[in-house]
Amino acid sequence: MQVIKEWQLRQLREQYPAGTRVELIYMNDPYNRKLVPGCQVTVRWVDDMGTIHVSWDCGSSLGLIPGEDD
Repeated sequence: MQVIKEWQLRQLREQYPAGTRVELIYMNDPYNRKLVPGCQVTVRWVDDMGTIHVSWDCGSSLGLIPGEDD
């Protein structure tokens, strides 16, 4: 498990406040077939580990991991 530094967490929370709209470019998940490039989300919050919790327009709630997903 990678530990996120406080300044990185603060930067993520400033960049992705609740309500921000994001479009998926790439997701590093070989088992995911539902979320493809172009899918859009609304950010809900960024947790203490840096995971960006979102609500996908397609109904999924799978979080985004900075550095793994774009």
